[in-house]
Amino acid sequence: MSEFIPEGKVVITGASSGIGAVYADRLAALGHDLILVARNTERLEALAEKLRGRTQRNIEIISADLTSKVDLRRVEDILKNDDQISTLINNAGFGGASSLLTSDVDRMEHMIDLNVTAPTRLTYALVPRLVERKNGVIINIASIAAVAPETLNGVYGGTKAFVLTFTRSLHHELSDKGIRVQAVLPGATRTDFWDIAGQPVENLPASMVMSAEDMVDAALTGLGMNELITIPSLPDVQDWQAVDNSLKALRGKLSLSKPANRYLKI
Repeated sequence: MSEFIPEGKVVITGASSGIGAVYADRLAALGHDLILVARNTERLEALAEKLRGRTQRNIEIISADLTSKVDLRRVEDILKNDDQISTLINNAGFGGASSLLTSDVDRMEHMIDLNVTAPTRLTYALVPRLVERKNGVIINIASIAAVAPETLNGVYGGTKAFVLTFTRSLHHELSDKGIRVQAVLPGATRTDFWDIAGQPVENLPASMVMSAEDMVDAALTGLGMNELITIPSLPDVQDWQAVDNSLKALRGKLSLSKPANRYLKI
């Protein structure tokens, strides 16, 4: 059992491939029982069978489309009622590389449903039980697009900025209740994300692309270091700390009774 994930079941969304499947592999190997959630039943069953055989852990699967209200509520009910769940990894999501003028707005709404609504509702479903048990972990997979939205589709960047801000708020509200939260901001990662986004990963410079295995291993190391924000590619954490400190320095200046002098008419 890992020191940084409490005893209990780990729920992983988007678990059938890519980052989610690697989290499943790593956490089962560390001795955790899992609940794997994804749309692709065949892939889920194959992954669960492989992990059961290799680790002898209890691996449950839930076939669910988290953009479906019916399926999402079904997963919420499990999070609300299974008192053995200690950890939630909100990983399910998809992105896009198209511009505003070439994007389909219905697909953008679909992206918001999966990247924003689903992790919000799943977190709300689980947190009261974690507060009762006075421990737990919530890991939210964001993206560097949260802080560099021009790198991909703007709606995608906006959804991941939400995930980052949501994680900060969760930390503010829950850190004194024994619940740890982490936002992971991967850069380009070698998964099928890029095919879905319409930008084959082979088109990116190899120096920019990290394997899903390396990304997840770095993220788990960051969790073990009690990082709130983990950016696996960032060489010097002080660069992020400088940004964070600058934002904190602004707080006392953002809401004042008078407009700034530059906005006052002469």
